[in-house]
Amino acid sequence: MEQRFKLTLEGLDCASCALKIENGIKGIDGVNNATVNFSNKTMLIESHRDKNAIIDMVRETVMKLEPGVTVLEKDGEEVQDTGIRKKELQRRWIKLIFGIIPFIIALLMEPIFPIKFTLFLVSYFIIGADVLKKAVNNISKGQIFDENFLMTIATIGALIIGEYPEGVAVLLFYQIGELFQDMAVHRSRKSIADLMDIRPDFANLKTGEQVIKVSPTEVNPGDAIVVRPGEKVPMDGYIIEGQSTMDTSALTGESIPRDVKAGDEVLGGFINTNGLLWIEVSRPFGESTVSKILDLVENAAGKKAPTENFITRFARFYTPVVVFLALAMAVIPPLIIPTENFSDWIYRALVFLVISCPCALVISIPLSFFGGIGGASRRGILVKGGNFLEAMTEIDTVIFDKTGTLTKGIFAVTQINSVEGIRDADLLHYAALAESYSTHPIAKSILQAHSGEIDGSQIKGYREIPGHGIAVTTQDQEILAGNEGLMKSNDIEYKAIDDIGTVVYIAVNGQYMGNIVVSDELKKDAKKAVTELKGLGVKTLAMLTGDTRKVGEQVARELGLDKVYSQLLPHEKVEKLEAIGKGKTSKGKLAFVGDGINDAPVLARADVGIAMGGLGSDAAIEAADIVLMTDEPQKIVEAVRISRKTRSIVWQNIALALGIKGIVLLMGAMGLATMWEAVFADVGVALLAVLNSMRAIR
Repeated sequence: MEQRFKLTLEGLDCASCALKIENGIKGIDGVNNATVNFSNKTMLIESHRDKNAIIDMVRETVMKLEPGVTVLEKDGEEVQDTGIRKKELQRRWIKLIFGIIPFIIALLMEPIFPIKFTLFLVSYFIIGADVLKKAVNNISKGQIFDENFLMTIATIGALIIGEYPEGVAVLLFYQIGELFQDMAVHRSRKSIADLMDIRPDFANLKTGEQVIKVSPTEVNPGDAIVVRPGEKVPMDGYIIEGQSTMDTSALTGESIPRDVKAGDEVLGGFINTNGLLWIEVSRPFGESTVSKILDLVENAAGKKAPTENFITRFARFYTPVVVFLALAMAVIPPLIIPTENFSDWIYRALVFLVISCPCALVISIPLSFFGGIGGASRRGILVKGGNFLEAMTEIDTVIFDKTGTLTKGIFAVTQINSVEGIRDADLLHYAALAESYSTHPIAKSILQAHSGEIDGSQIKGYREIPGHGIAVTTQDQEILAGNEGLMKSNDIEYKAIDDIGTVVYIAVNGQYMGNIVVSDELKKDAKKAVTELKGLGVKTLAMLTGDTRKVGEQVARELGLDKVYSQLLPHEKVEKLEAIGKGKTSKGKLAFVGDGINDAPVLARADVGIAMGGLGSDAAIEAADIVLMTDEPQKIVEAVRISRKTRSIVWQNIALALGIKGIVLLMGAMGLATMWEAVFADVGVALLAVLNSMRAIR
């Protein structure tokens, strides 16, 4: 049986190393798939073999590939990252300072060859010891083309041709750049971690007369927990005592606090701002909303965007090609042009090598997508992968479900039209009597509108007439409540009305008494969302609904939708969606937005499925690619904007890295660039790209 589990890769600070580990783990017998997420240092493994045996093999493989990386079981071992990282940074800075001292002395002293050369050599080995060690280890394992190999060849070559200061300086500035780059990556990771710091640390569990602090995983459905002011709600549940105001922004992106009282549902991750609350837990921690959100965001990087996959493949071939070009540059020109010498062309080739490292691309692209996903989650938009975030940039057709998506999904009595001589209150009372045993949403809305109590003992007979309505008999009356078909089948003269909503016609003892209109209100931001989507370049906006044609067309007119298809069964919705998809002339993506169980097949079939997550069904949320936690159509507009902003940052990084590298490569080949420019084109550009990626989080 296949299982999925997550491991932490402590000490993973190199993007190309992450790629190397991912490919190595995929080669282990019994591993079906492995995805390394460089952004949060985790590895997701799918395997059909024993978990412990696989973990042992993973540790062995990682030790061979990257000895500095430690594999930890994500939930089973405590990760003390901050302290370890602080000590490691201190160690690296101290080593650099000790390496700089002989380098500066050598630069300042008179050119006495043995002493000056020795000082440069001492500085070189202090500063570059770990780079040299990694290069030798990797070469011995057949892994040649990485940044350690490139730096080692370039700097040793510089020393051989007598460019001692530049050979040492390249390693020095490479190491300083790597340190700043690691700090920037760490800051980016911390920003994402802080963004998603909604995991509750504990729960106050009531046991008898005592309240004890326990892990949320130890609390079961039905248990009572206490949430004090300032604490996070650890798990989903219902308030059984108390009232308060909740800060829901971490989960839903809502800036306005939500008032809650006894009977209201609260979700894990909400922050209780003032009152003391007693809550009955409704779901185990693993199935709570906060766990699902964390799981969605953490696993999102496993579904890489096309741009990300392209850059990964590009980097794999790019480095070897540049190495062979550098080799050709060092050897061919001096051999075929008599006036050229080997020393100049070897120097140019070494500059070429230093520039070629693709770190800027390999690090910044995943960080940009992960930052975009984290930034979206902060606004109550959960994106299940970088591929879906990128697909949102190409949306040109959006198809909506109606009930619960564009409308509130809550039916209410909007009109009471009684005939002359009958009071509205009496008509509503007759309707409430008729609907008193029904569980239909329309019946519930009529009973809610009726303020008085219904005496069930009055009802002597109750009969549901499929497709028509209800017939109820009291001591001296027969009440009919239903559609036009019910009136016609009982030969009752009635006055038909043409209105949006469901019309319930009422007759008593064969006499028409009037009608009640029950409607589903439009969401307040639905029209604005449709208008803004058109403004963003979405060409087609359509609606698929199981409701009547009249209601569907009325909603479409009010919102300004291009097309509407009514009276559809779930399988017919899929057929209509496919037909709309085939009719598209552009290469744009098609998104479907829905909330109910019946929408799950359509959500799965669309290029991008978007589910309303606040009130939506679990089936819809599971089938969707993007989940909107607040049930607001306006969030679709935000999702498109965030995806386009993230894409622009990704392409800025690609242009920055390839543009600067391309210019300096040409300058190096023509002898116009030195090692100093080469170091900037490598480490400097990587640092700029990482800092630019951090903008995606905001």
